[in-house]
Amino acid sequence: MATQVEFNRSLLGQPLPAGTFTVSKEGILAFCRAVGETNPLYTDEEWARRQGHPTLLAPPTYPNLFIRHLGRPEVLSVPVRQRMHAGQAVEPLRPIYAGDTLSATTRLKDVYTKTGRTGTMAFIVWETTFTNQRGEEVARVRESFMARL
Repeated sequence: MATQVEFNRSLLGQPLPAGTFTVSKEGILAFCRAVGETNPLYTDEEWARRQGHPTLLAPPTYPNLFIRHLGRPEVLSVPVRQRMHAGQAVEPLRPIYAGDTLSATTRLKDVYTKTGRTGTMAFIVWETTFTNQRGEEVARVRESFMARL
């Protein structure tokens, strides 16, 4: 049976404003270059328009660009020896376009522990929802972090 860990339970499920981000053509193109994306929907505005989109479309994983800028409160109430990223999943919900302004809200989804051969590890799971300027949810990103106790 895994050990319980002390954490700020009042944060569970609470929406926390996480920032506002502007999507630019230059940002989309730079992201595509960085990840090796070559689909013309994401790299050629004229092609995207011919396919029925109003402008350049962002790749489904584009919200990852903004995740590193989120400020989140400390969750654990115990000393931590080591922290690391333990996984991420992006759920695209609607197209994200150049010119969109995205608002992010993050929520603490879960905190749980596992005991391995090196001791107890706490896993902290956050879910961030991105909403465009029209109030439409465009993506959800779920991230897990591991803290070695």
